[in-house]
Amino acid sequence: MTIRIANTGGNHGKKWTTRLKEEGMGKRLSRRGFLQVSAAAPWAGAVTLSAGSEPFRPRGPFRGTLCLFSKPVPQLTWQELAQSAKRAGFAGIDLTVRSGGHVAPQRAAEDLPRAVAAIRAEGLEVPMITTELVSSRDPTAVPILTTAAKLSVPFLKPGYYHYKFVDVRKELAQACNQFRGLVELAQKCGVQVGFHNHAGYVGAQTWDIARAMDTLDPKWAGYYYDLENAAAEGGAEGWRIAANLVMPRMKMMAVKDFYWGKPERKGWEETTCPLGEGMCKYKDFLRMAAAGGFHGPISLHIEYQIPCVSDDQGIALSREKDSEVMAAAKRDLDTLKSLLRQAYEEDDRGARPVADTGRETVESD
Repeated sequence: MTIRIANTGGNHGKKWTTRLKEEGMGKRLSRRGFLQVSAAAPWAGAVTLSAGSEPFRPRGPFRGTLCLFSKPVPQLTWQELAQSAKRAGFAGIDLTVRSGGHVAPQRAAEDLPRAVAAIRAEGLEVPMITTELVSSRDPTAVPILTTAAKLSVPFLKPGYYHYKFVDVRKELAQACNQFRGLVELAQKCGVQVGFHNHAGYVGAQTWDIARAMDTLDPKWAGYYYDLENAAAEGGAEGWRIAANLVMPRMKMMAVKDFYWGKPERKGWEETTCPLGEGMCKYKDFLRMAAAGGFHGPISLHIEYQIPCVSDDQGIALSREKDSEVMAAAKRDLDTLKSLLRQAYEEDDRGARPVADTGRETVESD
């Protein structure tokens, strides 16, 4: 069998050749080898594979901002939030601007500047905010977007679109229209939108929302990719397909982990857990991100239950428990930093993207 991957004229307008170093394979690449190295391809335009002896060369350290998603510690003031995150080793905050969040959406014009100022006073950045906006018609949309733009907060996560499972095609079309309208408003205000793939909602596996995304300016609309949600939706390898699809226009990244558990007298259910203890293949995924040149904000989510400390969404049970939640956040952040170093800085003798001007073939055994 011969595999040919032609140029699709992707958003970055580049072609890449992946050169492989396989012990004992000589000039031929097996089907299994092709699947293994596909994780390291940026897929921005044409991705072709050829044999070679040159190992992957790291592109240098990750340069994006490592953020704490502020959801688990709603009891903390803006200053306390920044101080706690800084002590844990974070460089930024993914600030909740939604109901029950650190900034109420109805008070964004007044409180968001104060919150951002308090966080920046502690030396941290606010590169992104998490909202529940799904439509440009939301009365809080303009105040949130214009205020974020004035504060030079570059990225915004919108809310979620739901399937009612009555007429899925119609429901998807409505969601896509709403998303387009929101992005158009955000573009006018000067804020980039990253669509978050959430299990069970529109866009869970990205294929459905891609029909809207592909019509929008990639400068202003992209993906806020969540490997945990993608793995929960797509099983063993579905996340890899989705990751390849979003990589050319991935703006932000959410990080958390999970495994499938079967509690006594219950069916199988998704169980969130500390980073590195679940089934998410972060080593593979972050190598893909490194090869694709991703350096956007990464938001670390602490959404697992800690007995007597946090609820089943990872939210601290009381103000007195915040320090224990932040200790868990620090442990996960240390794990994330190690994974990023491996992906971005260490030579694993994997794939190295280099410029290419033609087509290559990959033969299977």
